[in-house]
Amino acid sequence: MSSDQHFVIVGGGLGAAKTAEALREKDFEGSVTLIGAEEHLPYDRPPLSKEHLLRKKALPEFIVDPAQWYRDHHIDIRLGTTVTGLDPGAKTVTLPDGSTLSYDKLALATGSTPRILPVPGADAPNVYTLRTIEDSDTLIELFGSATRRLVIIGAGWIGLEVAAAARAAGVEVTIVERADLPLLAVLGPEMGEVFADLHRANGVDFRFGAQVEAITTEDAIATAVANGVRLADGSTIEADAVLVAVGARPNVELAADAGLAVDDGVLVDERLATSDPDIVAVGDIAAQQHPVLGRRVRVEHWANALNQPAVAAATMLGKQASYDRLPYFFTDQYDLGMEYTGYAAPGEHARVVVRGDTAAREFVAFWLDGNNRVLAGMNVNVWDVTDRIKELILAGEPVDPDRLADTSAEL
Repeated sequence: MSSDQHFVIVGGGLGAAKTAEALREKDFEGSVTLIGAEEHLPYDRPPLSKEHLLRKKALPEFIVDPAQWYRDHHIDIRLGTTVTGLDPGAKTVTLPDGSTLSYDKLALATGSTPRILPVPGADAPNVYTLRTIEDSDTLIELFGSATRRLVIIGAGWIGLEVAAAARAAGVEVTIVERADLPLLAVLGPEMGEVFADLHRANGVDFRFGAQVEAITTEDAIATAVANGVRLADGSTIEADAVLVAVGARPNVELAADAGLAVDDGVLVDERLATSDPDIVAVGDIAAQQHPVLGRRVRVEHWANALNQPAVAAATMLGKQASYDRLPYFFTDQYDLGMEYTGYAAPGEHARVVVRGDTAAREFVAFWLDGNNRVLAGMNVNVWDVTDRIKELILAGEPVDPDRLADTSAEL
């Protein structure tokens, strides 16, 4: 590939940084420009609701690459810059000052944005979301201040991890959730109950089956601040602060406005190529036709941002590649550590088989289809079994559920 070619990466997170890394590792000698909206060098996001929020890690410890790496590898990195337009026909991106930048190949790694709750009071200054290092720093300050009562709206991964950090800081936490259990759509009722019990044991108050009607406010010196959350049943939960954790939306506006195929994400094939062969997409925005799962999936987890860029870079370089890794994510809450591997869509699995002790929170759960084939596995405080779980999924063969549940039998 010609050394006078110019590749552009739009995005400032892990996926963007790893795409730049992969291009140089695959001996691309042309110019590379990385354009990120945040002022910081690209960093990992999991610590924002885990180690950083618990004051166990500082930002320099989870920066993907130091500034010197970009200099050494001749990466033109432009921080604090939001791409405002994309013209695939002209092969240009538009910058905030109206200037354009030409590219030969383009990688989109624009990530996602927390969803906003469309209720009165949601714009109060002490109503928060969590996506950036600044958001995490704000919560750290909050937990160390006079804030004693936090209401979290949403019992997904972010909501639960923030709840664990808040409880560690001695903050009273109430979680409001529309479903009947936390993580119900992701894990189902059996495993949702495990996480509900975990948080109850650590002093969290749940309000399940609850609809938020408004975030109540009171007048402060300059503006109205949130002082509670009013539910549809008329009850109000008092609060000093509110965290909205009701999911995220993929940042696909740039791609959609440019005419790329978009449907709950930027549509990509197994090579991570979009509907324009000169543009790839990775991370939160990539709705991939997965070659192993045989379906289109979009996974908003760290592992995709970490691993997809190697395939995307190969595709940009005209090399054969396919992203066939199984979805993977992890969480740490209180004394519970968990890894999840595979994909079991809501309503598409027949049963959950548990191997171990859920009460002790030391077990492996397996999701099986109607033919007793393993779709996914989740190990909780049990380690070094992820590769075995992958083997069972990829084998695609029926298993004996009773033997699977027997801890004396080898996986």
